[in-house]
Amino acid sequence: MHSEILEIIMKTIFKKYDKHAIVALPRVIFEGEIKVIDNPEDVEAAIDFLLSQDILGIDTETRPSFKRGVSYEVCLLQVSTEDVCFLFRLNYVGMHPAIIRFLTDKKVPKIGLSWHDDLNQLHKRADFEPGNFIEIQDMAKDLGLIDMSLQKIYANLFHQKISKAQRLSNWEVTELKDSQKIYAATDAWACIQLYKEFNKLNETHDYVLIEPKIEDPQADASQTESQPASQVESHAEFHVESQVKPQVELISQSKTSS
Repeated sequence: MHSEILEIIMKTIFKKYDKHAIVALPRVIFEGEIKVIDNPEDVEAAIDFLLSQDILGIDTETRPSFKRGVSYEVCLLQVSTEDVCFLFRLNYVGMHPAIIRFLTDKKVPKIGLSWHDDLNQLHKRADFEPGNFIEIQDMAKDLGLIDMSLQKIYANLFHQKISKAQRLSNWEVTELKDSQKIYAATDAWACIQLYKEFNKLNETHDYVLIEPKIEDPQADASQTESQPASQVESHAEFHVESQVKPQVELISQSKTSS
Protein backbone atom coordinates (compact mmCIF):
# COMPACT_ATOMS: atom_id res chain seq x y z
CA MET A 1 0.00 0.00 0.00
CA HIS A 2 1.23 3.42 -0.69
CA SER A 3 -0.26 6.92 -0.36
CA GLU A 4 0.04 9.94 -2.58
CA ILE A 5 -0.52 13.32 -0.94
CA LEU A 6 -1.27 16.22 -3.24
CA GLU A 7 -0.68 19.60 -1.64
CA ILE A 8 -2.30 22.59 -3.26
CA ILE A 9 -0.95 25.92 -2.03
CA MET A 10 -3.20 28.82 -2.81
CA LYS A 11 -1.51 32.01 -4.04
CA THR A 12 -1.96 34.87 -1.58
CA ILE A 13 -2.95 38.12 -3.28
CA PHE A 14 -3.51 41.42 -1.49
CA LYS A 15 -6.36 43.62 -2.62
CA LYS A 16 -4.22 46.61 -1.62
CA TYR A 17 -0.45 46.09 -1.65
CA ASP A 18 1.83 47.79 0.87
CA LYS A 19 4.39 49.77 -1.12
CA HIS A 20 6.89 49.49 1.75
CA ALA A 21 6.98 45.72 1.33
CA ILE A 22 8.35 46.08 -2.21
CA VAL A 23 11.72 47.35 -1.02
CA ALA A 24 12.74 44.01 0.46
CA LEU A 25 11.70 41.93 -2.55
CA PRO A 26 14.28 40.47 -4.97
CA ARG A 27 14.60 42.40 -8.21
CA VAL A 28 13.39 40.93 -11.48
CA ILE A 29 14.73 42.00 -14.88
CA PHE A 30 14.30 40.97 -18.48
CA GLU A 31 17.11 38.54 -19.28
CA GLY A 32 16.51 38.08 -22.99
CA GLU A 33 17.96 39.85 -26.00
CA ILE A 34 17.38 43.59 -26.40
CA LYS A 35 17.48 45.13 -29.87
CA VAL A 36 17.55 48.90 -30.28
CA ILE A 37 15.93 50.07 -33.52
CA ASP A 38 17.15 53.58 -34.36
CA ASN A 39 17.53 53.19 -38.12
CA PRO A 40 14.38 53.44 -40.30
CA GLU A 41 15.78 50.71 -42.56
CA ASP A 42 15.53 48.18 -39.70
CA VAL A 43 11.92 48.85 -38.72
CA GLU A 44 10.15 46.74 -41.36
CA ALA A 45 11.97 43.50 -40.55
CA ALA A 46 11.52 43.99 -36.80
CA ILE A 47 7.77 44.54 -37.17
CA ASP A 48 7.44 41.51 -39.47
CA PHE A 49 9.08 39.37 -36.79
CA LEU A 50 6.89 40.75 -34.00
CA LEU A 51 3.65 40.24 -35.91
CA SER A 52 4.58 36.58 -36.38
CA GLN A 53 4.42 36.01 -32.61
CA ASP A 54 1.51 34.68 -30.54
CA ILE A 55 1.57 37.38 -27.87
CA LEU A 56 3.47 40.61 -27.19
CA GLY A 57 4.11 42.94 -24.26
CA ILE A 58 4.16 46.66 -25.01
CA ASP A 59 5.00 49.96 -23.35
CA THR A 60 6.28 53.47 -24.16
CA GLU A 61 8.65 56.00 -22.64
CA THR A 62 8.70 59.79 -22.83
CA ARG A 63 11.40 62.20 -21.82
CA PRO A 64 10.32 63.78 -18.52
CA SER A 65 9.92 67.53 -18.24
CA PHE A 66 10.88 69.45 -15.14
CA LYS A 67 9.72 72.85 -16.40
CA ARG A 68 6.17 74.14 -16.38
CA GLY A 69 4.72 74.39 -19.87
CA VAL A 70 7.40 72.18 -21.43
CA SER A 71 6.49 68.73 -22.70
CA TYR A 72 7.99 66.15 -25.03
CA GLU A 73 6.63 63.62 -27.51
CA VAL A 74 6.75 59.91 -26.79
CA CYS A 75 10.16 58.79 -27.98
CA LEU A 76 10.39 55.06 -27.25
CA LEU A 77 8.10 52.16 -28.11
CA GLN A 78 9.19 48.90 -26.55
CA VAL A 79 7.69 45.61 -27.73
CA SER A 80 8.67 42.30 -26.17
CA THR A 81 8.24 38.60 -26.73
CA GLU A 82 9.24 36.08 -24.04
CA ASP A 83 12.82 36.10 -25.34
CA VAL A 84 13.57 39.31 -27.22
CA CYS A 85 12.56 42.95 -26.83
CA PHE A 86 12.70 45.61 -29.54
CA LEU A 87 13.19 49.23 -28.53
CA PHE A 88 11.93 51.49 -31.31
CA ARG A 89 13.43 54.96 -30.87
CA LEU A 90 10.65 57.06 -32.34
CA ASN A 91 12.71 60.24 -32.14
CA TYR A 92 14.98 58.63 -34.77
CA VAL A 93 12.71 56.40 -36.87
CA GLY A 94 9.48 58.40 -36.51
CA MET A 95 6.04 56.86 -36.90
CA HIS A 96 7.24 54.56 -39.65
CA PRO A 97 4.50 52.97 -41.84
CA ALA A 98 5.48 49.57 -40.40
CA ILE A 99 4.94 50.88 -36.87
CA ILE A 100 1.49 52.11 -37.87
CA ARG A 101 0.84 48.66 -39.33
CA PHE A 102 1.86 47.16 -36.01
CA LEU A 103 -0.33 49.48 -33.95
CA THR A 104 -3.39 48.80 -36.12
CA ASP A 105 -2.90 45.02 -36.31
CA LYS A 106 -5.93 43.16 -34.97
CA LYS A 107 -4.51 39.62 -34.91
CA VAL A 108 -1.66 39.51 -32.40
CA PRO A 109 -2.72 40.40 -28.82
CA LYS A 110 -0.57 43.20 -27.41
CA ILE A 111 -0.55 43.45 -23.62
CA GLY A 112 0.00 46.78 -21.91
CA LEU A 113 -0.66 48.55 -18.62
CA SER A 114 -2.39 51.94 -18.55
CA TRP A 115 -2.24 51.57 -22.31
CA HIS A 116 -4.89 54.23 -22.87
CA ASP A 117 -2.34 56.85 -21.78
CA ASP A 118 0.28 55.39 -24.12
CA LEU A 119 -2.16 55.46 -27.02
CA ASN A 120 -2.94 59.11 -26.35
CA GLN A 121 0.76 59.94 -26.55
CA LEU A 122 1.22 57.92 -29.75
CA HIS A 123 -1.82 59.61 -31.30
CA LYS A 124 -0.05 62.94 -30.86
CA ARG A 125 2.56 61.64 -33.30
CA ALA A 126 0.22 60.00 -35.82
CA ASP A 127 -3.43 59.17 -36.40
CA PHE A 128 -4.31 55.47 -36.45
CA GLU A 129 -7.03 53.04 -35.43
CA PRO A 130 -5.80 50.92 -32.48
CA GLY A 131 -5.66 47.18 -33.09
CA ASN A 132 -5.74 44.28 -30.63
CA PHE A 133 -4.65 45.65 -27.26
CA ILE A 134 -5.37 44.12 -23.85
CA GLU A 135 -5.26 46.22 -20.67
CA ILE A 136 -3.65 44.60 -17.62
CA GLN A 137 -5.41 47.01 -15.27
CA ASP A 138 -8.78 45.66 -16.42
CA MET A 139 -7.66 42.14 -15.52
CA ALA A 140 -6.42 43.35 -12.14
CA LYS A 141 -9.75 45.06 -11.41
CA ASP A 142 -11.67 41.93 -12.39
CA LEU A 143 -9.65 39.98 -9.82
CA GLY A 144 -10.48 42.57 -7.14
CA LEU A 145 -7.20 44.46 -6.89
CA ILE A 146 -7.08 48.14 -6.00
CA ASP A 147 -3.46 49.10 -6.67
CA MET A 148 -2.96 49.48 -10.41
CA SER A 149 0.73 50.28 -10.91
CA LEU A 150 2.91 47.77 -12.75
CA GLN A 151 5.34 47.59 -9.84
CA LYS A 152 2.64 46.82 -7.26
CA ILE A 153 0.73 44.34 -9.39
CA TYR A 154 3.90 42.43 -10.25
CA ALA A 155 5.06 42.39 -6.63
CA ASN A 156 1.61 41.22 -5.55
CA LEU A 157 1.48 38.29 -7.96
CA PHE A 158 5.13 37.24 -8.14
CA HIS A 159 6.76 38.64 -4.97
CA GLN A 160 9.45 40.29 -7.06
CA LYS A 161 10.41 43.94 -7.51
CA ILE A 162 10.50 45.86 -10.77
CA SER A 163 12.89 48.77 -10.32
CA LYS A 164 11.57 52.17 -11.42
CA ALA A 165 14.91 53.96 -11.01
CA GLN A 166 15.17 54.85 -14.71
CA ARG A 167 11.62 56.12 -15.13
CA LEU A 168 12.60 59.81 -15.02
CA SER A 169 15.80 59.45 -17.03
CA ASN A 170 16.37 61.20 -20.37
CA TRP A 171 14.87 58.90 -23.00
CA GLU A 172 15.99 61.18 -25.82
CA VAL A 173 19.68 60.84 -24.96
CA THR A 174 21.88 60.09 -27.99
CA GLU A 175 22.65 56.55 -26.81
CA LEU A 176 20.53 54.71 -24.26
CA LYS A 177 22.34 53.36 -21.22
CA ASP A 178 22.18 49.64 -20.49
CA SER A 179 20.15 50.38 -17.38
CA GLN A 180 17.58 52.23 -19.50
CA LYS A 181 17.39 49.38 -22.01
CA ILE A 182 16.83 46.81 -19.26
CA TYR A 183 14.22 49.01 -17.58
CA ALA A 184 12.26 49.50 -20.80
CA ALA A 185 12.45 45.84 -21.81
CA THR A 186 11.45 44.63 -18.35
CA ASP A 187 8.28 46.73 -18.31
CA ALA A 188 7.11 45.35 -21.67
CA TRP A 189 8.09 41.76 -20.87
CA ALA A 190 6.41 41.92 -17.45
CA CYS A 191 3.06 42.62 -19.12
CA ILE A 192 3.19 39.20 -20.77
CA GLN A 193 3.93 37.51 -17.45
CA LEU A 194 1.04 39.29 -15.74
CA TYR A 195 -1.36 38.44 -18.56
CA LYS A 196 -0.48 34.76 -18.36
CA GLU A 197 -0.75 34.71 -14.57
CA PHE A 198 -4.13 36.48 -14.49
CA ASN A 199 -5.47 34.01 -17.04
CA LYS A 200 -4.15 31.11 -14.97
CA LEU A 201 -5.73 32.43 -11.77
CA ASN A 202 -9.06 33.04 -13.48
CA GLU A 203 -9.03 29.48 -14.77
CA THR A 204 -7.90 27.65 -11.63
CA HIS A 205 -9.14 30.01 -8.87
CA ASP A 206 -6.12 28.86 -6.87
CA TYR A 207 -5.74 32.09 -4.93
CA VAL A 208 -6.91 33.76 -1.76
CA LEU A 209 -7.72 37.47 -1.82
CA ILE A 210 -6.81 39.48 1.27
CA GLU A 211 -8.05 43.00 1.79
CA PRO A 212 -7.18 45.73 4.29
CA LYS A 213 -9.52 45.98 7.24
CA ILE A 214 -9.79 49.05 9.45
CA GLU A 215 -11.24 48.08 12.81
CA ASP A 216 -12.20 51.62 13.86
CA PRO A 217 -12.64 54.07 10.95
CA GLN A 218 -12.99 57.10 13.26
CA ALA A 219 -9.87 56.24 15.22
CA ASP A 220 -8.00 55.56 12.03
CA ALA A 221 -9.07 58.91 10.60
CA SER A 222 -7.79 60.79 13.61
CA GLN A 223 -4.56 58.82 13.50
CA THR A 224 -4.15 59.67 9.82
CA GLU A 225 -4.35 63.38 10.56
CA SER A 226 -1.56 63.17 13.11
CA GLN A 227 0.80 60.84 11.23
CA PRO A 228 2.67 61.07 7.93
CA ALA A 229 0.93 59.19 5.14
CA SER A 230 3.91 56.84 4.79
CA GLN A 231 3.36 55.53 8.33
CA VAL A 232 -0.37 55.01 8.13
CA GLU A 233 -0.40 52.42 5.39
CA SER A 234 1.76 49.99 7.34
CA HIS A 235 -0.76 49.96 10.21
CA ALA A 236 -3.51 48.32 8.17
CA GLU A 237 -4.61 44.89 9.35
CA PHE A 238 -5.58 42.24 6.88
CA HIS A 239 -8.34 39.66 6.90
CA VAL A 240 -9.36 36.97 4.47
CA GLU A 241 -12.64 37.50 2.65
CA SER A 242 -15.27 35.02 3.79
CA GLN A 243 -16.05 34.00 0.23
CA VAL A 244 -12.57 32.74 -0.68
CA LYS A 245 -11.04 29.33 -0.07
CA PRO A 246 -8.55 28.59 2.74
CA GLN A 247 -4.98 29.55 1.93
CA VAL A 248 -3.66 25.99 2.07
CA GLU A 249 -5.76 22.96 1.18
CA LEU A 250 -4.44 19.42 1.57
CA ILE A 251 -5.94 16.67 -0.53
CA SER A 252 -4.94 13.12 0.32
CA GLN A 253 -5.39 10.33 -2.14
CA SER A 254 -4.71 6.71 -1.20
CA LYS A 255 -4.14 3.81 -3.54
CA THR A 256 -3.98 0.21 -2.52
CA SER A 257 -1.90 -2.21 -4.57
CA SER A 258 -1.30 -5.92 -4.03
